[in-house]
Amino acid sequence: MIATITLNPAIDIRYNLPVFHLDGVNRVTTVDKTAGGKGLNVSRVLSQLGAKVTCTGFLGGKSGEWISEQLPNYNLINRFVKIEGETRFCLAIESKEGHTEILEQGPDIVENEREEFLKTFDTILEMNNYIVGSGSLPSGIDSDFYRNIIEKTNQKGKYFLLDSSGESLAHGIKGKPFLIKPNREEFCRLIGLHQLSIEDMIKYARDICQKGTKYVLLSLGREGALLISENTTLQAVIPSLTNAHQVGSGDSMLAGFTFAHSKGFSIEDTLKWSCACGISNASSERTGSVELSKVQYYFNLIKVKDLTGGDQGGKYSLF
Repeated sequence: MIATITLNPAIDIRYNLPVFHLDGVNRVTTVDKTAGGKGLNVSRVLSQLGAKVTCTGFLGGKSGEWISEQLPNYNLINRFVKIEGETRFCLAIESKEGHTEILEQGPDIVENEREEFLKTFDTILEMNNYIVGSGSLPSGIDSDFYRNIIEKTNQKGKYFLLDSSGESLAHGIKGKPFLIKPNREEFCRLIGLHQLSIEDMIKYARDICQKGTKYVLLSLGREGALLISENTTLQAVIPSLTNAHQVGSGDSMLAGFTFAHSKGFSIEDTLKWSCACGISNASSERTGSVELSKVQYYFNLIKVKDLTGGDQGGKYSLF
């Protein structure tokens, strides 16, 4: 079984409109409202792929109640901890000008709510072999929170896959997760540089792997993805896609990787399945949504190149 963690969930609202007028009136063409947060996006995709998924994190207020009501629609097991604060809203605006996001910070988490989560996590950890932690940390949660639960997961011999950014990602790496999944922007921010070449990303990722992380999955948008371990580097070359919807595609990649690895796919096919899930989401009108037939179709189109054999890294010491 697979469990997902969404510490700072949201009601995600995506507005689609032909033109976005700054300082003007905008009339929306279509609206998509989902139980969101990166971990819940992962959860929905895993469920659509056929996995049994337990969800946990924090939910509060009327927004939290609405999200709880949605989870059975996706066959998700609800183990969220109830809090006093109000779960946030996040807006995404899609137009020909591009993609704009407006993200609320979310509620404050108090000590007894943190303690209740940790008790819940301990029981979930006993019953699940894969734990996926995704997204930002709410106020009141220390930046090393992921590191602590990653170390607990490792002690039980289970797999922890982490998709976060900033300090929570940097601290989380110190816990030695099985996998991290930054995109290019998040990885550059982690390293502290504005821009990195493919060669530089491989070097820095290998340095992270030498410190204990098994895999670094770098999502590169239309350029596909890199999967890096201490001794192996694979590059996924993906087909081009018109009218792609970005939101949730990285989460779908992570769901695809987790599902494929749990089913014993080869590492090359795991990377292909991961990217196929990301593309399927990008071709969908809904956030965190894939179609199995499309995933299989794109899987057969994706090529994997073995880039192992170049500079083996070790030149940099970051963590």
